[in-house]
Amino acid sequence: MDGPENRAAAERPSETSTPPPDPLFEQHLREALNEAQYRAVTADEGPHLVIAGAGTGKTRALTHRVAWLVQRGIRPESILLLTFTRRASQEMLRRATGLLDERCRRVSGGTFHSFANLILRRYAERLDFHPRFTILDRTDAVDLVGIVRSEAGYAGQGKRFPRSDTLVDLFSKHVNTQAPFTDLLEQDMPQFLDDLGAIEDLFGRYRRRKQEQNVLDYDDLLLLLRDLLRHHTEVRQELAARYRHVLVDEFQDTNRLQAHISALLASVHRNIMAVGDDAQSIYGFRGATVRNILDFSKIFPGAEITKLEQNYRSTQPILDLGNGVLRSAKEGIGKELFSDLDEGEIPTLVRTPDDHGQAEFVARRILELREEGVPLSEIAVLARAAWHTAELELELQQRNIPFRKFGGIRFVEAAHIKDVCALLKLTANPFDGPAWFRALQLLEGIGPKTARAITDHVIERDGDVRVLVQPKLTSRRYGNELSSLSDLLQRASADSVGVSARLEQVLDAYSPWMERKYDDANQRRNDFDSLAVIAGRYAEVESFLADLAIDPPDFGRGGPSDDQEDEWVTLSTVHSAKGLEWHAVFILQMNAGRFPSFQSLGKEADYEEERRLLYVAVTRAKRYLYLMKPEEVGNRYRSYEVGELSPLLGDIRDLRSLVSEHVHVPGQELLQGDATVPAHDDSAQLQRIEDYFAD
Repeated sequence: MDGPENRAAAERPSETSTPPPDPLFEQHLREALNEAQYRAVTADEGPHLVIAGAGTGKTRALTHRVAWLVQRGIRPESILLLTFTRRASQEMLRRATGLLDERCRRVSGGTFHSFANLILRRYAERLDFHPRFTILDRTDAVDLVGIVRSEAGYAGQGKRFPRSDTLVDLFSKHVNTQAPFTDLLEQDMPQFLDDLGAIEDLFGRYRRRKQEQNVLDYDDLLLLLRDLLRHHTEVRQELAARYRHVLVDEFQDTNRLQAHISALLASVHRNIMAVGDDAQSIYGFRGATVRNILDFSKIFPGAEITKLEQNYRSTQPILDLGNGVLRSAKEGIGKELFSDLDEGEIPTLVRTPDDHGQAEFVARRILELREEGVPLSEIAVLARAAWHTAELELELQQRNIPFRKFGGIRFVEAAHIKDVCALLKLTANPFDGPAWFRALQLLEGIGPKTARAITDHVIERDGDVRVLVQPKLTSRRYGNELSSLSDLLQRASADSVGVSARLEQVLDAYSPWMERKYDDANQRRNDFDSLAVIAGRYAEVESFLADLAIDPPDFGRGGPSDDQEDEWVTLSTVHSAKGLEWHAVFILQMNAGRFPSFQSLGKEADYEEERRLLYVAVTRAKRYLYLMKPEEVGNRYRSYEVGELSPLLGDIRDLRSLVSEHVHVPGQELLQGDATVPAHDDSAQLQRIEDYFAD
């Protein structure tokens, strides 16, 4: 038969016949790519792993690979490009189109989740789902888990049980890592190990309810696509015939499900190119695993491996330090980054007396760099955890240096910090209605309505906290906790109680309330160390609270800046900085227990991920790199000396040849012209002002 479909097939370029290369395109490849990039772009069919070191042109290689395949006669629709964001996919295809022509826009590009959605709607009935299923976002999932949790009788059973949002996170990690609930609870939430049976029961109920309602959550998209490919041979073969070349970006960030899906899609033709960097696998907490790259050749024996090692971002001294970090790794696909950029400054290890000295040095050096012509937008301060920047945020604000923070919640806006500040406010001002409203709802059995009524009652009695122990209140089920709150406020409000002691009393009282309110209370406690260190510099609680609250800068990514020059310093966790770069980078808290995190010590896999995290941080810098090491780090109990430099740096062979050391003494190294205004007699000017406004 010579129908339209057969004619179209006959006219379609053959997948097996290769047209001659375009001389102009070939010339462009030779000029635009280095030797390793060229090998990756023009690789033959079959499995291929491209190890793309930091700043080595990963995106350039992928986009040229797409254009090269299309130029060689591969139908664009048969090329599947899987990325982690829709924006990344669109940008790559836009660049490929610019390299070749409009055919590249027809390449099948998208995220794992969007691809899964497309395929599952086509084959939903094979998995007992209707193709018109709807997708739950995280908020929807939390709501549904809450309903199931309540129906099963796990809410209000007289003992603490994981909240709905905690359960959703736990279920998600279980699906994406394929790890048993027992292992996940032991690692992250040991307080709920006794509830293992109930948690597993709830997970089953949640899955059944989703199927009854024909809804899927984000994790179901991956899980069901994997199951479809795994258990339905004809579907897998149909998809293999449709997608003849599978390209996967950021392969080090894939979880076990995504890697399994990628392998199944290429199981028939083996035409898969995975691009990533094992040294930048830093999202283990999201379920990503470095094993996907390290074991690629086990999944696809005989896979070709190409290493991209020429860095186009950083100077060689910075790369030497990054290479030193990697050489200490227990395992990995070895590579040695190099650069043709002009020789730059050697990275500096800066020792400061304490956290405050660290903040002062960073702020002063930022001002110096700006005077030297480095825009604020080309300066970043990176931290292992968001709370490590608390002291610096205040220092930058006091010096009027605009900044934005990415990764985590701004320190003073974290819910538990706001809780503590509300209690502190009441020790200074018992008429603070919003503080009462927030503090009262920490107590078991008090909701918004009761909190408003008690707030009004206290304020009507001239802020006398003793009204909290009146019989009509103490007889209620929350009476004992009201009495404890009244006692706390009376003790902490005494004039003889300083700011640090007042904060200490508040934190002690707040601890059981926080345990009840937040399932991740242990992690939140870290912030109190920073809060206590800052409080120790104040003589009055009013000044302390005012400095935390006044004139907060804009922290939203991509939003308008309040600064007239529309530039700001970036404060970021290292995780949020991946893929970005700056002229100058500061890495905070290079102390044991801070970077690497205390939780990783003694756990080899976690510690190795911390090493990769440091490599990512180091390789964000283009020319200037400062590793900050406070000699003392404060906590809520005392200031203690950190005995050793971060073991991640201590592991580096010949560290002294890779960094220079600088000891910063606060108060020294003032910028030129950074002096106090000389004292003079201003009485005449004051009189002129008074005379003017008197008229």
